[in-house]
Amino acid sequence: MTDFLTSIQAALGLPQTPEAICFTSTGALPSAFAVTDLACASIAAAGLAVAELLCRQTGRWPSLEVDRRLASFWFATSLRPVGWSVPPLWDPIAGDYATRDGWIRLHTNAPHHRASAERVLGQCADRATMAAKVSQWGKTELEQAVVDAGGCAAEMRSWEQWQTHPQGVAVNAEPLIHFAANIHQTEKTWQGSVAQPLAGIKVLDLTRVLAGPIASRFLAGLGADVLRVDPPDWNEPGVVPEVTLGKRCTRLNLHDKSDRAVFEALLKDTDILLHGYRADALERLGYGQDERQNIAPGLIDVSLNAYGWCGPWQNRRGFDSLVQMSSGIADAGMHWKKTDKPTPLPVQALDHGTGYLMAASAIRALTERLSSGHCSSARLSLARTAKLLLEHGQVNTPQALRAEDAGDQGMLIEQTSWGPAHRLQVPLKMTGTPLQWTIPAGELGSHRAQWW
Repeated sequence: MTDFLTSIQAALGLPQTPEAICFTSTGALPSAFAVTDLACASIAAAGLAVAELLCRQTGRWPSLEVDRRLASFWFATSLRPVGWSVPPLWDPIAGDYATRDGWIRLHTNAPHHRASAERVLGQCADRATMAAKVSQWGKTELEQAVVDAGGCAAEMRSWEQWQTHPQGVAVNAEPLIHFAANIHQTEKTWQGSVAQPLAGIKVLDLTRVLAGPIASRFLAGLGADVLRVDPPDWNEPGVVPEVTLGKRCTRLNLHDKSDRAVFEALLKDTDILLHGYRADALERLGYGQDERQNIAPGLIDVSLNAYGWCGPWQNRRGFDSLVQMSSGIADAGMHWKKTDKPTPLPVQALDHGTGYLMAASAIRALTERLSSGHCSSARLSLARTAKLLLEHGQVNTPQALRAEDAGDQGMLIEQTSWGPAHRLQVPLKMTGTPLQWTIPAGELGSHRAQWW
């Protein structure tokens, strides 16, 4: 735990204050890696960033507490529907497949990603058909073919193989969080309070599954006005009830002239921009970093991608499960479990961990902006968070947590767009600053594209 938190605090530029936070409860998610420690440390870091902001503005440092059990559960799901169910997280043919020389994972949740895989392999109605087709390919050859077709795939590599792969070499040389100062300055003042430190802060969320939405959910819980923007045809039904808590959600087509005008008007008044497009996507839309700063001179710009910001894969599509395959996590899990197939982490820990680091980065940049007027940007990646997890080695978890262990945590009732649900108590407690959300989880595109 200490190693994780020390590394994260150093990356954020936060003071090393081990006595400033208390960790409670016992147990850990069963895994080859210290997943629960990563969960606690990343949530704690976000809390420490809030504490620093409050201390700078009020002169008082709040006490902080992180519950290990709740942190573990929030890294999976915090929602328990009552009388309805969340749609399946995975497309029927998404998953791991044996090739003639190893393993590969196909990510087909988005319809266009499935279509790309099927352009290479042919249409498949079920996993058995897909498995038969994949078995005829070599893993490296198939990975490249699916990627070239616009799809998402990752062969299983060991950590040793990843360390010598050109992309592994590139991302492992990057900092966990890359901060960069912008030339613009602003004289905006703090409008928040101890109870709602981010009141008056406008957050424009251009992220999708899953890290970015975790970040904006945390910011919303601190009083920020979060507006999520999705394309007209995008949906992610398996995670929307989990991550839209506290947000308003709208849709804009950034290829449409009138929608671009609306977007630019929103961006002009934005304090924090979160985006998770591939590294070159906003540039190709005409909204590169210079353009964003010109539209919103005081902007705090926080971005993430899958495989890092340099190297041959910097623009590659990717998701948590794929990065686990590429970076050696699934391979290490296979050896830990003594099985013959990929064994990923028990939760999407790279997504969740990176999400809380994004939130901490945004708050850290806001604190600096309030103190000096200087604005900054931050870049993170799932692959770099994977390195953080891998660096702290394999573990044994004799006190394994189970999903049913969450039942005694005092859940709250939330009236979501789909029906009532129990929402777990939050794992982070700060004196005088409760994480709380005034907007229940709701459908994408259910609000107007405007600030409150």
